[in-house]
Amino acid sequence: MSQLHQPEYQRFIDQVKADNMMWGLRFGDEWVVCDSTEFQDTEVMPLWSTRAEASAQCVDEWAQYEPFEITLAEFLEIWVEDLSEDGVRIGPNWNEELDGIELDVLEMVKDLA
Repeated sequence: MSQLHQPEYQRFIDQVKADNMMWGLRFGDEWVVCDSTEFQDTEVMPLWSTRAEASAQCVDEWAQYEPFEITLAEFLEIWVEDLSEDGVRIGPNWNEELDGIELDVLEMVKDLA
C-alpha cells in the first residue's frame, strides 16, 4: 500500500469504526463501481467514511447518484461475502480524481475488526 494513501485509509478505518457506517453512491438499485487501475477485468467499489465526501463525488457522470449509507454490521454480514465472491475490490476515501488505494475486501475487514 502506498505511503501516500496510508493516512486517508487510516482515517477511513477510524471514522467507519466510530460511526459504524460507510457511504457508497447509489442510483436506484445501481451502485457506483469503477474499473481497477491495478488489475485487469476487476471492479472497484469506492466507499467513503463521511456523507460529505461521498456527496462531493455526485457530479458529471455520477450527478444522478446519491450517497447511501451502509452500516458496518450490514457490510460485514452481507456485502463482504458478495464482494469477495465477485472479486470486487474496495476504494476507501478516494479523492475527487478517484485516486486512492484498491484493497481486497477481506484485507479491509481485518483492519475494521
